[in-house]
Amino acid sequence: MAAAETAANAVEQFTTASNKAFKDSFEKSLTAFSDLNAHSKKNFEAMVASATAATKGAETVGAAAVAFSKKAAEDHVAAIKTIAGAKSVQEVIELQTGFAKTAFETYIAEVSKIAETVAAAVKESAAPINQRVTAVVEHFQAAR
Repeated sequence: MAAAETAANAVEQFTTASNKAFKDSFEKSLTAFSDLNAHSKKNFEAMVASATAATKGAETVGAAAVAFSKKAAEDHVAAIKTIAGAKSVQEVIELQTGFAKTAFETYIAEVSKIAETVAAAVKESAAPINQRVTAVVEHFQAAR
């Protein structure tokens, strides 16, 4: 009878230990899955924020390009009217040279402005992703 009682106690201890190990393992897995889900959600939110910033930047650049094109066309028409009223070939050459110089300077200034806008948009769209990468790296370093 003592041997049967000892065997029963051993089975009960084994069962209790197995159940506890399974429960602990399941809880750790559930916690890890929950953490993974939270990271995935934050990563998705970062991607949306990045795409939103990129879209905003593209819209800003597009609007600037349209405004510049409109202004350039108006300037060309005004220049043509001015040149058409010239009284001599020398005056035509002077007007045309002045117009070309002004148009080139305006173009260079606009390209610089658009380049700055693009750089700012790239920086702004990369920021959410950079923050997520930093957070993930910190999370893994803390887990070590």
